Amino acid sequence: MIGISKLYCGAVEPSDVLRYNRHSGMLPSHLLQFSSDKKPVVVWNMTRRCNLKCIHCYSSSADVDYPDELTTEEGRTLIDDLAAFGAPVILFSGGEPLMRKDLLELAKYATDRGMRAVISTNGTLITREIAAELQKIGLSYVGVSLDGLEKTHDRFRGRKGAFDAAIEGIRNCRDTGIKVGIRFTVNRHNLSDVTAMFDLLRQEKIERMCFYHLVYTGRGSKLREEDLTHEEARSLLDLIAAKTKEMFDDGLQPEILTVDNHADGPYLYLKMKKENPERAKEVLELLEMNEGNSSGHGIGCVSWDGEVYPDQFWRNQPLGNVRQRPFSEIWTDGKNELLMKLKDKKKQEGGLDHAIS
Repeated sequence: MIGISKLYCGAVEPSDVLRYNRHSGMLPSHLLQFSSDKKPVVVWNMTRRCNLKCIHCYSSSADVDYPDELTTEEGRTLIDDLAAFGAPVILFSGGEPLMRKDLLELAKYATDRGMRAVISTNGTLITREIAAELQKIGLSYVGVSLDGLEKTHDRFRGRKGAFDAAIEGIRNCRDTGIKVGIRFTVNRHNLSDVTAMFDLLRQEKIERMCFYHLVYTGRGSKLREEDLTHEEARSLLDLIAAKTKEMFDDGLQPEILTVDNHADGPYLYLKMKKENPERAKEVLELLEMNEGNSSGHGIGCVSWDGEVYPDQFWRNQPLGNVRQRPFSEIWTDGKNELLMKLKDKKKQEGGLDHAIS
């Protein structure tokens, strides 16, 4: 994750992170990416089932029963292990996590054990009653996927009315006091909606927005030719930075991030070197704390069948299964060569060591 508001607009200073000794157990959620111990945020794809059929879905989900999902009791065992291990956040995802009847039970189980619990959802199933229950159990955040305005979003999600239902879900969360944000996966078909999404943030008083670069996995692999060119990706980052600054200049302070292209970090640093050299030094310090891609280190994934992966998109390299070994043992297995390399990427780097200095 590259925090545009944190870096470009100065919403976070290096001293803000150092005040907590960069320890993940002490850092507020918006500073976790700068932790030094990198205890993983764990995405649990608790179900593969979904009530929509999105054209870029990384899990290729559909509205059918999938076999071999972890049971409620196995979910509790997983959460017990993650809490004891010190994982600061569990992110309940899918599929659509609200398709599981035990989501609320398991989310409460996590918060009762001191974890921060968040969900990633399409938003269409969040009624006022569900939102009230989520607030009651202490859910930290709800991320709702939107792919553009109504026409664009409904086409991407494969169902007319999906946009209106998602907006209603966002409002229900917001009205109960739950922090809510938008997850927007960018490609050529919705690039023209980016500016309008900033207007939506203002209109709906939404506090956070994550712009995801397209990942070629699941059904998203079929959209490879619809991905942005390098030039379009750079222009996108310029636009996001400009629109974020506009909101800050107007006294609004949303958290704006880009995800899944860590080249955004060096690009933003070089941009700052031209615009504000003093701030650029602080940006570089924060980027070095961030360390770039965090797969297998600061983020991990447990799939619906218990398989552990370096992240939620990386499905061809299972690291183990929580039905055979606890996540904590899998995650710290010194015999797993790939995992150990992911945890110490600096040694694996080639080329110039200080390309952006």
